[in-house]
Amino acid sequence: MKTKLNTLGLAAAISIFALPAFAAEEVKIGLPSWTGAQAIGHVLGEIVTSRIGGQVEYVPGNNATIFQAMDQGKGDIDVHPDVWLPNQQSFTDKYVKDAGTVTLSTNPYEGNQGFCVSKDFGTANNITDIADLGRPDVAALMDSDGDGKGEMWIGAPGWASANVNEVKVRDYGLLDFIEPVRTEEAVKTARIKDSIAKGEGYAFYCYKPHAVWFMFDVEMLTEPTFDPAKYTMLQPSDDADWYEKSSVATKDALKDVQIAWSNSLEERSPAIAEFFANFSLTSDDVSGLAYEISANGKEPADAAKEWIAANSDRVDAMLGL
Repeated sequence: MKTKLNTLGLAAAISIFALPAFAAEEVKIGLPSWTGAQAIGHVLGEIVTSRIGGQVEYVPGNNATIFQAMDQGKGDIDVHPDVWLPNQQSFTDKYVKDAGTVTLSTNPYEGNQGFCVSKDFGTANNITDIADLGRPDVAALMDSDGDGKGEMWIGAPGWASANVNEVKVRDYGLLDFIEPVRTEEAVKTARIKDSIAKGEGYAFYCYKPHAVWFMFDVEMLTEPTFDPAKYTMLQPSDDADWYEKSSVATKDALKDVQIAWSNSLEERSPAIAEFFANFSLTSDDVSGLAYEISANGKEPADAAKEWIAANSDRVDAMLGL
């Protein structure tokens, strides 16, 4: 009965008769650097502004910054649009489980991550498994700076997944052949395009959903099947010696990806908090949004508006209409 009343309350609140009451409803949305997070953040913001009548501010930040701000509950940042678990487990354990200051959505989409090469490069050199990157002939083809090691992008600075991948490169026995590289994602995307155009070798951290699957002909390499006994990962927020104390020699488990928001939002902007609790996207939704942004050059705000217009019934359901 309580849930039904809450839904009815949200539906009534966003009716045309109630819109003036929402002048005080506002939210600050954290925006990590990766495209999927940018897309989801703008979908959230566009629904808040166009359908709830609230005010939105977008705040760039990495995972640690966004979670710390949500924990403080002062409204500096209210929501993280793309929390990957267990990648960001250290943050959710600290702020959701232990501190109880952040809420995690119960409507996740599925994520899968690994390492990719272009299909042409993989086929030409019989590269199908992560271990193939440790072959001297393959490493030589991926060496663009002449230092004797092939470069592989493992993620952007500040990404928890990049820390996992750095440990994997070591524990898969690739450090003698592969140099793990961290740059912003835009640099990686440009390098993929360039390597394919020039017929050069290149390997990179990849994940689904992502625009890369629509942009280029790439394939994910196989890894040892996920085994929790071979997956011990600490993040810098857990231990200063995280790299030495971690051990990862297995593929990551499939991910649950969802939004998280500050519990203080329920008092400051209750209609927005209730909408967040009902918010839900699929992996295909996010891949499509990311493709529009990365491949077709649309601004995240424009891609979000188009998605909302094309999915009006689903948005209505999220708002309890």
